Amino acid sequence: MELASRVPLEVISADSMQVYRGMDIGTDKPTPEGTRRVRHHLIDMRNPDEPWSVEEFKTMASTAIDQVSGRGGLPCVVGGTGLYVRALLRDFPLVEAPPDWDLRHRLQDLAYLRGNQAVHAMLRDRDPVSWQGLHPNDLRRVVRALEYFQATGKPISARRLERPEPPYDYLMIGLAWDRQELYARIDNRVEAQFARGFVQEVERLLSLGYREDLRSMQGLGYKEICQYLRGLLTLPETKRLIKRNTRRFANRQFTWFTREEGINWVGAGKDTAWAETVEGACGLVAEFLAQE
Repeated sequence: MELASRVPLEVISADSMQVYRGMDIGTDKPTPEGTRRVRHHLIDMRNPDEPWSVEEFKTMASTAIDQVSGRGGLPCVVGGTGLYVRALLRDFPLVEAPPDWDLRHRLQDLAYLRGNQAVHAMLRDRDPVSWQGLHPNDLRRVVRALEYFQATGKPISARRLERPEPPYDYLMIGLAWDRQELYARIDNRVEAQFARGFVQEVERLLSLGYREDLRSMQGLGYKEICQYLRGLLTLPETKRLIKRNTRRFANRQFTWFTREEGINWVGAGKDTAWAETVEGACGLVAEFLAQE
């Protein structure tokens, strides 16, 4: 938002939860004032019980990038869903294997009846690399690997060897927060979310008929508050769980993005004032635009 005061950018959300309508507090969507200041895309795209996939993100984000560029703006993809960012910038051919919901349901039923091992064993002949690399309990990725093989006749693991040319010239910036300060910010954020009515937001979603087992309701905070509302957790336990799970998620995000090629890390927190962080990012953007 501070960069937008210096560069005519528009934000394209790469957050897998901000696409859902009515899930505002738990996903920390931009405020109405913020969206008036800076145009945002790919927010409030689906109801919580409607499907949303990386394939849809890639298609709609690409369209938004073209639209922003056509207006003379700078598309700024923001968010921590690493697979979305990778799919967009590495141009993986995801459309080769769109979701096959019938197959997914059959495999999930098989896992329920015979255990995850039975589904995992199906990879042995189809995709030996994934069979060795995926844990049987990582059912979502196992199912995706089987789905990909059925649609394409090729193992999804072979895509790791592909190095497609990026479809865009891009600059990637990551915020390298001091870890202890990051944890403190997460704890403060969770407390602020509860003060703003996080519990009431989840209650309203449940009253509208959105089930607890929906994929959207498995997001950070929503799952724990559903347990609280069923009497399985106290309020302090709920907050403590959300804080812990968010810290773990932040660590996984950091691990993911440290493996991305070409990312420029800008220090934040501890001995670095926020104004210095912003200036560091501005310098990177100015240097990138000068090369255009």
